[in-house]
Amino acid sequence: MTETTEWQPDTELAGYSQRVFELGADPDGEAPVSATLIRAPKSPRTTKGAVLYIHGFTDYFFHEPLADFFVSQGYRFYAIDLRKCGRSRRDGQTAHYVTDLSLYDVELGLAVDVIAEEVGIGAGADDPKIIVGAHSTGGLIAPLWIDRLRRLDPTRHSLIGGLVLNSPWLDLQGRAAMRSPAVTAVIRSVGITRGLTVLPQDLSPAYGDSIHESRHGEWKYNLDFKPLGGFPVTFGWIRAIRNGHALLQAGLDIAVPALVLRSDKSYFAKQYSSRTDRADAVLDVSHMARWAGCLGGRLTSVPIPDARHDVFLSLPSVREQAYAEVEAWLATGLRPPTAKAAAKKAAAATPPKKTVAPT
Repeated sequence: MTETTEWQPDTELAGYSQRVFELGADPDGEAPVSATLIRAPKSPRTTKGAVLYIHGFTDYFFHEPLADFFVSQGYRFYAIDLRKCGRSRRDGQTAHYVTDLSLYDVELGLAVDVIAEEVGIGAGADDPKIIVGAHSTGGLIAPLWIDRLRRLDPTRHSLIGGLVLNSPWLDLQGRAAMRSPAVTAVIRSVGITRGLTVLPQDLSPAYGDSIHESRHGEWKYNLDFKPLGGFPVTFGWIRAIRNGHALLQAGLDIAVPALVLRSDKSYFAKQYSSRTDRADAVLDVSHMARWAGCLGGRLTSVPIPDARHDVFLSLPSVREQAYAEVEAWLATGLRPPTAKAAAKKAAAATPPKKTVAPT
């Protein structure tokens, strides 16, 4: 049975609030699960809607400047630490471990309900909406969830106005052999029978070293929640990810406008170097470019030159460009094109008729 606490001071960010969803027994057999909704303290002068931000793997919400940006654009800001992640992880739980990404639908639905009530989000065409933002693994979780809402929960889906994806994980990085049917079959088989078995491959600390203030970066965050070298990857969890990839690549229909931001290049290394600061050191950006069209709905896809894996944790001038792209999309990308604009676009896409001279 789900229980929800009242708002309390956040345990990580001064001035922020948190509300815990006690979700009960874990379907994956570990300790009872919970999720944590985080609320920014600032409110815009005129509220256009709200943002719900979803973190990635080996991650949690700590990025106050991101919240401040969306508030400056007129949106109340909320983020969620999913079950077994960040603030929500409990003793007896494997970090981030789920065997089905749809399990997150429970806490995401509760978050939508709380936000809708607090902010006045409505189902009408002109009512304020929730913009869902998501990073990396969250960028896979979010569109799958929104697609399910469209099919299974249209009332909640009507409260979603758009989707902003920050370097979404849309395919498995690495050598092509890692994405082969044979390897995928092994992942699925072991994931079912021995889900908590750890993959025999360590994650590189290069990305963590590039962003944390104790190493080469400027960002302060809790290394217990977001260790430099990442959490171990289990077969049960990666099976859930590969199943999610397959569903997305088969084609979704999220039925809301989407903005996809990513770096213009990837650079993988075992150790940090200055090149790590100006590339995605975690995922393959070509996969994002290839599969973004599978989201459905109106899509705007923008490569940000020299961006890091989290484009909003990039070097200052780079992240400012990312913020500028979001600001422009919020101003124009959420509105359907007018009939005049659509006709002009169609005319521009139609090649002129050839004139054949008389013989």
